Amino acid sequence: MDESWRQNLVTTEQGIADLLRESRRVAVLGIKTEAQSGQAAFYVPEYLHNAGLDVVPVPVYYPDVTEILGKKVYRRVADVPGDIDIVNVFRRSQDVPPHVDDILAAKPKAVWMQSGIRNDEAAMRLAQAGIKVVQDRCLMVEHRRVRV
Repeated sequence: MDESWRQNLVTTEQGIADLLRESRRVAVLGIKTEAQSGQAAFYVPEYLHNAGLDVVPVPVYYPDVTEILGKKVYRRVADVPGDIDIVNVFRRSQDVPPHVDDILAAKPKAVWMQSGIRNDEAAMRLAQAGIKVVQDRCLMVEHRRVRV
């Protein structure tokens, strides 16, 4: 069986640095609203927004919310117009697989599962589709480390 998809699993400091340097637009799946500003699913995207990245909110809850961080909300990753460099995932590990088809339809360059989030089956499907995958790391921490 061809294992070449494994090269899309990004685990090295250099791989992460390269990915971050190439990325400008981040869709945040599972983003929280300003009302939950103390939660990572809000303050990490807020940090990225303030660092100059184009953050696209894709909340899973909050059906009445139309804007987060002053940006239009989309209900599915596939509905986001234009190219997506990274889909930043704030979902529990077991809740990631139902989003894989939506993410695949959007064809992002990378999927980044936040600290504590790991789903090897979902990662394999994404990597096999040619999408780079980072698991169980904080995008804010890594962005600060790399100083893009």
